[in-house]
Amino acid sequence: MLARPVAAVRPHYPFTAVVGLDDLKLALILNAVSPRTGGVLIRGEKGTAKSTIVRALAALLPPVAVVPGCRFSCDPAAPDPDCPDGPHEPAGEDGRPDAAERPARLVELPVGASEDRLVGSLDLERALTEGVKAFDPGLLAAAHRGVLYVDEVNLLHDHLVDLLLDAAALGTCYVERDAVSVRHAARFLLAGTMNPEEGELRPQLLDRFGLTVEVTASRDPAARAEVVRRRLAFEDDPEGFAAAWEAEERSLAQRIAEARRRLRQVTLPETALRRIATVCAAFGVDGMRADLITAHAAVAHAAWRGGTEVTAEDIREAARLALPHRRRRDPFDAPGLDESELDDLLRTAGPGPEGDDPDPDPGGAPSGNEARDGSSPAPGAPEQGRDAQDGTAPSARDATAPAGQDGTASSGQDGTASSGQDGAAPAGRRGGTRDDSTAAAAGGTQAAAEPGNPYRVRPLAVPGVGDGSPGRRSRSRTSYGRISGARPPRGRLTRPHLTATLLAAAPHQRERGRGGPGLIVRAPDLREAVREGREGNLVLFLVDASGSMAARRRISAVKGAVLSLLLDAYQRRDKIGLVTFRGAAAELVLPPTSSVEAGAARLRLLPTGGRTPLAAGLRRAAEVLRVERLRDPSRRPLLVVVTDGRATAGTETDVRRAAALLSGVAAVVVDCENGPVRLGLASTLAARLGGEAVRLEHLAAGGLHDLVRDHRKAA
Repeated sequence: MLARPVAAVRPHYPFTAVVGLDDLKLALILNAVSPRTGGVLIRGEKGTAKSTIVRALAALLPPVAVVPGCRFSCDPAAPDPDCPDGPHEPAGEDGRPDAAERPARLVELPVGASEDRLVGSLDLERALTEGVKAFDPGLLAAAHRGVLYVDEVNLLHDHLVDLLLDAAALGTCYVERDAVSVRHAARFLLAGTMNPEEGELRPQLLDRFGLTVEVTASRDPAARAEVVRRRLAFEDDPEGFAAAWEAEERSLAQRIAEARRRLRQVTLPETALRRIATVCAAFGVDGMRADLITAHAAVAHAAWRGGTEVTAEDIREAARLALPHRRRRDPFDAPGLDESELDDLLRTAGPGPEGDDPDPDPGGAPSGNEARDGSSPAPGAPEQGRDAQDGTAPSARDATAPAGQDGTASSGQDGTASSGQDGAAPAGRRGGTRDDSTAAAAGGTQAAAEPGNPYRVRPLAVPGVGDGSPGRRSRSRTSYGRISGARPPRGRLTRPHLTATLLAAAPHQRERGRGGPGLIVRAPDLREAVREGREGNLVLFLVDASGSMAARRRISAVKGAVLSLLLDAYQRRDKIGLVTFRGAAAELVLPPTSSVEAGAARLRLLPTGGRTPLAAGLRRAAEVLRVERLRDPSRRPLLVVVTDGRATAGTETDVRRAAALLSGVAAVVVDCENGPVRLGLASTLAARLGGEAVRLEHLAAGGLHDLVRDHRKAA
C-alpha cells in the first residue's frame, strides 16, 4: 500500500487561520463537499498563500477507509472490480473486506513531472528480459480519494494537463502502453495554482477546470498587519498556534463531513435548472460544461449551507466561480464576470421557492449563513469587505484567538487586479499629420499609438531539430509524436522500439544457446523509440521604436504585426521577450516570459521617437539571448527584428560587429520600410544576421510554409 508519510515535524498552517481569501475558501470547500464540482484553478500574484491554503485543506477532509495492501486505495465497502491489485474478496465476520483507515492524502505534482510519473508505467525492461508484467502506479493512483495539488499548472506541458484533466473528469486513469492496458479509479479533489504573469493556460484547458478564483493581495493596511501578525505567531510557536486554532479546524471538518452526507438529499428543481441554463446562455459560454459545473456547484453549496433544495443564492455563488474563466473570447482577455448582470439574470429568470431571491447587493454581506461555525470577528479586527459565505474563519477572531498568519492576503472580490497601467504613454511631442523626421532628429517622444488589428501570420520556425519543451513551432525530439528512429536507452527504458530491439538481439541467438522457440533478449539489445514532434521556442522581438518608424503613421501597422506575432507565439506555446531601441540606447521592455499577455500590454504602451541605435539594439538582444541560454539551454531562440533598417545612431561598423554577436541564432527581419523608393536596408541587415527578410505587408499567412532557412554553413 502507498503509505502516508510520517507527519512533518512542523504542523501545517491552519485553514481557518488564513485571513480573507473568502472566494477561494468557498471554492475549495465546494470541491471537498462534491468532487463532481471539477476542481479549482487559483489564479493570483506571488505571495497570496495559494499553496498554503490548499495544503491546509487536506487536513480537514474525513479519514479514508482503504483495503489493506491495495496501492490504489480501494474502498472496502465497494472495491473497484478492475483494480490492478484486485480482485478484493470480501473478508471478515460481517462479510465485508477488512479495512484500514488513513488520513486523506495530499499529493503534489511537480512541474517537471513526466507522463510516466503522472499516470504510472509498465516496467518494460523487466517485461522484455524477464517476462514479468509489472505496473508501477503513478501520482494519480496516490491521489485517489484525496487531494491532487498542481503548483504552477500553467507551466506544465500541455499533454500532461490533458491527461490530468481527463482523469479528473472521468474519475479513471487509463494507461495504454505497447499492447498492455491498465485502468484504475482516480477520483480526487484537483487544485491548481498559477501566476498569470508567467503565461496563461489555453482556453480549452481553462474550461476543464470546474471553478476558478482570482486572488490578490489586500491593499488595506489593517488586513496586511493581521496577516503578518498571524504569520509571526505561527513561526514563533507552530505547535501552539495550531493548537489555538484546533477547535475552529475541528468544527469546519465536521461541517464538511455533514455536508457530504447531506449531498444526496439535495434536489435541483426545474425552476433552478432553468435559471442555470438562462445564466449560462446569457453570458455566452461555449458548450455545456459550464451548465453542468454550475449545477454541481450549486448542489454542493446547498448542502454546505444546510439546505435540501437549490435556491437562487446557491446558483449565484456557483456561477460567480464557474463562469468567469469560460467567458474569454481572446487569448489576451482576462477572466471576469459582471455580478450585477448576474443578479439581473437571476431575477428575470423567474422566482423559485418562496423567499428565494438572489442578494440584490453583490458587494454586501452574505445572506444568512455568514457564521454557521459559530466564529465571530475580533473586536477592532479589520473587515475584509464581503465575508466568506462558506462560514469559515472571518478576517479576524475573538480576543483570545491567536495572531500571526502565513503571508496570505485577501482575495480581490471584483475578480480583477489592477495592473497599475492606465493605458497612457508618456507625453511628448506629437508629430500631427506630417512626417515626424524633425521630431526624430530632435530626439522627441510621441505618445503611444494603438496597434492595428491582429491577423494570422505565416509560420516561422527554427531550422534543424531541437530538444526543447513541447510546443507547436519547430521540429524537436520529444517523448511523443511520430517515431523517427531508435537508439539504446538513456536511463530507464519506457518507450521501447520493439522491431529495433528484436533486430539487435537476432544476431546473438546462436552464441546465447537458444534451445526453444522465441528470441533471447538481453539488456544490451534494448532499443528505445526516438520520436519527433514540435517544440516551443524563445521568440525575442527586437522592435525599432525610433522616430522613423512613427513617420507616416506606420507604427500602428507595426504594432499590429507584432501583436499578431505575439498571438502566434501564444498558440505555439513559446516564451517571448521584447527589446526596443530608440534615442541613444536599447531597453529590455519584457524579460523572457511565458506571459504573452504581458508582452501585448507592454506593446500597447510603447512610445516612439528619437534616433535609431540599431547596433545597441542588436547588442542588447545578444546579451538577453546569452543569459537565457544559460537558464534554459534546451530552448532554441528565434530573433524577430522589426525595423526599416535605418541606423541613424552609430556607424555601419558598429552594426556589423553587433550582428556578428548573433551568429548561429535563427533570425527573421520584418522590413517596415514603405514608400515609392526603398533602400533595402532591412534586407542587408537580414543577410548580416544570416536570416530572412519579410516585408511587413507580406507577413500575413499564405504562400511559403517556412520563412526561415538554415543559415548555418555546411561542415
